[in-house]
Amino acid sequence: MFKTPEQFATANKATVDSLLSLANTALASAERIAALNLNTARSLVEDSVSGAKALMGAKDVQEDLSIQASLAQPNVEKAVAYSRSVYEISAQSQEELSKLVEAQFGDFQKTVAGLLDQAAKSAPAGSDVAVAAVKSAIAAANSAFDNMNKAAKQVAEIAEANVAAATNATVKAVGTAAKKSK
Repeated sequence: MFKTPEQFATANKATVDSLLSLANTALASAERIAALNLNTARSLVEDSVSGAKALMGAKDVQEDLSIQASLAQPNVEKAVAYSRSVYEISAQSQEELSKLVEAQFGDFQKTVAGLLDQAAKSAPAGSDVAVAAVKSAIAAANSAFDNMNKAAKQVAEIAEANVAAATNATVKAVGTAAKKSK
């Protein structure tokens, strides 16, 4: 497969670079999720303390219920914002990983095509049919990969639209319920 040690070294370097890119993408995503979780926890503690203080300052049951209702809307909005942020981080990471996989697949396709061309040149007479069959199978696999990739992107777009619609509906429903309780 490799004619010279330089080709082998180049292939190994490309593999290591790909793995490094993959690891960096995963670590960056984990770092963003960790920062989001820490900021969310900090905000939750601060909001809980201020909410508890407000509830302790209530003079009667009606005021207590009114304070609870006023605290519900921001909490739901923050929960929705947190979910949206986690989704966005996940979607961005998935997109970056997809690009890496596509690039690797493209490199693999080029390597296989080169190997097939070399094999066709050195193959005995009459093996054209076998080489053509392998090329046809590879073309079918490439087509299937492209179709699956397109379908996955469409599913991701639909899921994103559904998440956005559900988020907006939740925020509106809680807002309406909070207004009615006042």
